[in-house]
Amino acid sequence: MRFTEAEIDSLCERVRSSMSEFRFVHTAEVEKMAARLAELYAPEKTDILRVSALLHDITKEKKPNEHIEILLNVGESVSEEDRVSYKTLHARTAVYGIIKDYPEFAIPEVLDAVRYHTTGRADMSICECIIFLADYIDESRKFDDCVYLRKYFWGAEPQKMSKEARVAHLYQTLVLAFDLTVKALSEEKSPISVLSIEARNSLILKLDK
Repeated sequence: MRFTEAEIDSLCERVRSSMSEFRFVHTAEVEKMAARLAELYAPEKTDILRVSALLHDITKEKKPNEHIEILLNVGESVSEEDRVSYKTLHARTAVYGIIKDYPEFAIPEVLDAVRYHTTGRADMSICECIIFLADYIDESRKFDDCVYLRKYFWGAEPQKMSKEARVAHLYQTLVLAFDLTVKALSEEKSPISVLSIEARNSLILKLDK
């Protein structure tokens, strides 16, 4: 274990004091879901996953122009697509929030899990997969797609599967999550991140092996 229970508890209180109660309820539920998923897929990374979950939305409540300012100030490019699809920007700005305000937790696995928890990317690590899914299906989510995906994942009883089947079920669930996201964005006539398409394609290729 890289992070102790005391360190995680302290982080939890710091995060709680930095956001609204509504946002913290979601954050706490993502932490619980991440820990639950860790039991199935990466028990040795439970501490890293809990920390990533607690930090994934630390900049979520900033305004679009604040996200853009943060990214420009650190030398990141901001495209027209970014300006339209601003709801994904918090994943990028959270990385810099961690480095600045929580440097003791700024290890690569945490930063990557936070960075890609909204769009995904090709060849996602197990930590990235788990945080992406935990954010989508935590118990605070009441949207139809989230409820459906939560039932899809747990209804198959992955805890009873073989290791190989369990991993395949995770990938299949993530593909479905991307399908639902693409459908919703298409209906809204919103841009779809290339990273999400690449993530979906990468998962499908893994399933075909």
